[in-house]
Amino acid sequence: MTEAPKKDRMTGSADRQADRPWLIRTYAGHSTAKASNALYRRNLEKGQTGLSVAFDLPTQTGYDSDHVLARGEVGKVGVPVCHLGDMRALFDQIPLEQMNTSMTINATAPWLLALYVAVAEEQGADISKLQGTVQNDLIKEYLSRGTYVCPPKPSLKMIADVAEYCYRNIPKWNPMNVCSYHLQEAGATPEQELAYALATGIAVLDELRPRVPAEDFPAMCGRISFFVNAGIRFVTEMCKMRAFVDLWDEILETRYGVDNPKYRRFRYGVQVNSLGLTEQQPENNVYRILIEMLAVTLSKKARARAVQLPAWNEALGLPRPWDQQWSMRMQQILAYETDLLEYDDLFDGNPAVERKVEELKEGARHELATIDGMGGAVAAIDYMKARLVESNAQRLNRIESGETIVVGVNKFTTTEPSPLTSEDGGIMVVDPAVEKEQIARLNAWRAERDDSAVQAALAALREAAARGENVMPPSIAAARAGVTTGEWAEVMRQVHGTYRGPTGVSRSVSNKTEGLDDLRAMVDAVSDRLGRRLKFLVGKPGLDGHSNGAEQIAFRARDCGMDITYDGIRLTPQEIVEKVQEEQAHVVGLSILSGSHLPLVQEVMERMRNAGLGDVPVIVGGIIPDEDARRLLEMGVARVYTPKDFELNTIMRDIVALADPREIAAQ
Repeated sequence: MTEAPKKDRMTGSADRQADRPWLIRTYAGHSTAKASNALYRRNLEKGQTGLSVAFDLPTQTGYDSDHVLARGEVGKVGVPVCHLGDMRALFDQIPLEQMNTSMTINATAPWLLALYVAVAEEQGADISKLQGTVQNDLIKEYLSRGTYVCPPKPSLKMIADVAEYCYRNIPKWNPMNVCSYHLQEAGATPEQELAYALATGIAVLDELRPRVPAEDFPAMCGRISFFVNAGIRFVTEMCKMRAFVDLWDEILETRYGVDNPKYRRFRYGVQVNSLGLTEQQPENNVYRILIEMLAVTLSKKARARAVQLPAWNEALGLPRPWDQQWSMRMQQILAYETDLLEYDDLFDGNPAVERKVEELKEGARHELATIDGMGGAVAAIDYMKARLVESNAQRLNRIESGETIVVGVNKFTTTEPSPLTSEDGGIMVVDPAVEKEQIARLNAWRAERDDSAVQAALAALREAAARGENVMPPSIAAARAGVTTGEWAEVMRQVHGTYRGPTGVSRSVSNKTEGLDDLRAMVDAVSDRLGRRLKFLVGKPGLDGHSNGAEQIAFRARDCGMDITYDGIRLTPQEIVEKVQEEQAHVVGLSILSGSHLPLVQEVMERMRNAGLGDVPVIVGGIIPDEDARRLLEMGVARVYTPKDFELNTIMRDIVALADPREIAAQ
């Protein structure tokens, strides 16, 4: 900012300039690269100061748009990028040398960064001047988001490949964004979020230390950034951010000997909490988002460097451009209309804040010590996953019991119809034709490229990966040659193998949920009538890695005494139906939050009927608009649940009733 000094009302001095605002972003991308490019350019014209790219699930998990697992997922939660041509279209007329771009990509981060570099080179950019961030946090994928490709150890190596390449070639780029955002979405307490994120940062720095000269390692530490969540308890969240600042500084100084305070700064971007957004009275979400933004902006000592906000209607479906604009205007009003940026830290010396920060730091240190004793973050993945599932179960229990109040959900539920959702349901719907058109472009790309150059590039990539060399240079060469996202990821799978993450629901814990005794008696009675234990199979078809809901349903059903089968994420409809046959399930539950529920559920239902399983009840949960819910019921789905159905015990009773031979006979 270039403006005249303003009088500081706290000190009375008139020689202090206002701070620069944080980078203002919206997390955006949908349908096609061309449509997303138009959205980016409109947002930049509206005052957005950086880009934040959302990729669709096939791109995130390393599949081309025509792969069987990509069916129904193309362009739904982000933009599909299958090759260099898609990346060109995505950034058409956007000069990358002048842009600060954040790419939310993890398992395929080396590949997407390679495509970005190749496009920048085509634009004539000086690569060393590129600025931005690639998330590149593969460890949290095993704990929460679920878009992993390879096992943890080779994934950690690829994180370091990107960081080493950026250190040598793109020094202004943040090569790794430790992402605690999804940890909170998966149920993490503030102490767990602090500890698990910092443990990830430690694992990455331990992997990187042998790769760079000792004198350059402090600067390398200074390029590691974080992507953090801020929930509704904004005083606690603000204190959490201050704890992050102190603990990261402490770790870099004591564990790694980084003397220069410049390289010990905790640098982070943030998207505030989407977990707490409600389908009921969705207009209330505007206030939630605003309050949560205060947690990461009020405290100068721990202020975010970049902020992106969810839209008020994300619990309903895909936000429209206007919805994203509304969230961006919140940031602009706070940054440019208020006097927030004119003051020093508002909380320094506050005894209540200092007590809470110390309490959070002590809890995080305890968790860090536990993880360190297990051998670090990679070795402790199963432990951390189980802890997150337990914490999330406790969070939901408090909401069900009314101990935690959620306005419009379990208190103050009387409401007027919302005019915000009256016309088009309040969301954007991706045209189903997008997938077919994207596949046609992909096939045209394959037909027009030099196949011999592609095969040579893939061979060089495979050899580099097998030898343990840095995969970034051969990835950039492969991008230039026309290799696709699926081909790049398949090489990584061939060399390093595949992986299925822990579900976190196998550990039993003491559960004090009210009403479980009655439910257990109901399950026992129905199991007696069935002649064996009630078998409930939970499946996640497609590429949706948001497993929190499925985990909590499986967790509660297990506590009720049901025999549970839950094999985790990323299953084809065929695999689910085969499992239903093998397990002789009495009820099937499908969980899909990516918007691909209609085609995936339809395929599951058709396959079940063809396999003679048409009488097995199927229930479906996800972010499902009312019209889509009606269509699912017409397909033969027995029940449809959305985020408004927060009472898990009610869902458990429905499952028991659906499996009860007496209920079936009465229908």
